[in-house]
Amino acid sequence: MSKPAPSPGLVVDRNLALELVRVTEAAALAASRWIGRGDKNAADGAAVEAMRKAFDTVAITGTVVIGEGEMDEAPMLYIGEKVGLYAKAGGGPEVDIAVDPLEGTSITAKGGPNAIATVALAEKGGFLHAPDIYMDKLAIGPGLPEGIVDLDAKPEENLRELARAKKCDIGDLMVCTLDRDRHKEMIRACRAAGARIMLLGDGDVSGVIAVSQPEAGVDIYMGSGGAPEGVLAAAALRCIGGQMQGRLMFENEDQIARARAMGITDPNRKYSVEEMAKGDVMFAATGVTSGAMLRGVRRFAGGAYTHSIVMRSKSGTVRYVEGHHNFARKPSAFIA
Repeated sequence: MSKPAPSPGLVVDRNLALELVRVTEAAALAASRWIGRGDKNAADGAAVEAMRKAFDTVAITGTVVIGEGEMDEAPMLYIGEKVGLYAKAGGGPEVDIAVDPLEGTSITAKGGPNAIATVALAEKGGFLHAPDIYMDKLAIGPGLPEGIVDLDAKPEENLRELARAKKCDIGDLMVCTLDRDRHKEMIRACRAAGARIMLLGDGDVSGVIAVSQPEAGVDIYMGSGGAPEGVLAAAALRCIGGQMQGRLMFENEDQIARARAMGITDPNRKYSVEEMAKGDVMFAATGVTSGAMLRGVRRFAGGAYTHSIVMRSKSGTVRYVEGHHNFARKPSAFIA
């Protein structure tokens, strides 16, 4: 008697974690060819193409709901694109995908730290369909009382409450934010309150995740960055632990109308981690250049080493994966 086919949920539970790592490894390996070469578009394009090809081997019917642009902006992984082994024929679990094939394109071009390739997966309808606009973000790590910080509070108020919860001085706190002119007043307020500042040139997915990594030394993330990156960061925090709030930042009525068409009914809503990434969520990332969380790709004659993280919200399991890639045995699509 033949065995019944496994349910889609069982496939998601048992098989997809390592497959997601292979996807981010492929993107990171491709982007690593462009580290320090001054061409961020070439680095990004290489990561996108490698990630797309890697998805072709994953037994899912996936829909990109958080991507790098619209269909007419290909070769980016565009919003609405179908990916996965069964994308054309159907079959396998239907899942939503959030991707950033290369977070930190400028970082990669300059050979700086903290560039990563990242992907998140959720059950269908699990991700906030965030348009490609800015999002105001606030995040702290796990193990803290709910509601001690709030997007509507002043920076100094959030720092005071966080220091009280951590039983430390404000001067012990490290604030992470993007180094942008729009953050000058916020940075000034944090410094006036006595907090220390870590400024990022790029890569706020890594910045948000850093609040959950004790070795990163980051206590709170503040500031605005891309909304798609906000959803990816929320997916990671759903798995690894932490609190986050996000609010979309609309510049005009056209952006609001587009968001409404994507299912966003309240343009002023404050979203929690669970509202941005709900249900069973998986997250994977591979370092392109070395940072606080992951080591970068290390190439050698005939191969490379990669360092990745993969985690899942349902179990709370976090795994670090060290890959040793032998290019003589690896398909060319995964070693570009």
